[in-house]
Amino acid sequence: MKPLPILRHILRRIALPLAIVLAAPTAFALAEAGRTELKVLQGRWADIQYGLPEKQREAAFAELAERAGKAVAAEPEAAELHIWHGIILSTWAGAKGGLGALDLVKAAKVELETALKLDAQALDGSAYTSLGSLYYQVPGWPLGFGDDARAEALLTQALAVNPAGIDANYFHGDFLWRQKRYGEARVALEKALAAADRPGRAAADEGRRAEARRLLEQVRAKLENGAQ
Repeated sequence: MKPLPILRHILRRIALPLAIVLAAPTAFALAEAGRTELKVLQGRWADIQYGLPEKQREAAFAELAERAGKAVAAEPEAAELHIWHGIILSTWAGAKGGLGALDLVKAAKVELETALKLDAQALDGSAYTSLGSLYYQVPGWPLGFGDDARAEALLTQALAVNPAGIDANYFHGDFLWRQKRYGEARVALEKALAAADRPGRAAADEGRRAEARRLLEQVRAKLENGAQ
């Protein structure tokens, strides 16, 4: 298989789990207008990811990314907005596919790293989760920056901040599944499904739980067939 089809295949898969991290707000350095805008971005993201047909998502995420970029420009010290700009860019990359998607993923990485520098605890450590998920889904050198060891380290940090969170556990479970560590993956996914509801995030929680249930079925099938 030639490099471009491989890259397209990998990047398109980002859309599914990189239906990224929708943590409930805990503490904000945001102004009131920024808090309102953050809720709009989160809600619209869930509407696109879980409500629109796949063919319509690329254009919708492109539009939402532009709005998120303007929100960051208005409050450049707000880690929460950098996180969500990164999330939207990442999910847009998954919907887009191809070499252009890799550029979007690299831009998302910059946004998430900026958020970590500003406030690593923002949105319950969501930057750790989102950045970790990029590291295990993006191809490695020379095409991209993917690195499984780095991914696991970031996902472990996310769990240290938010051990019972739905996203932190879901992405850890997805990573472990891809590593064929099925017993550990089952534990993580069961924790994700047991996570508490997030206020105002019903659509996001419903979509994430559906993803976790589908993946858990695959994990259990592997375990039933003797895999570890």
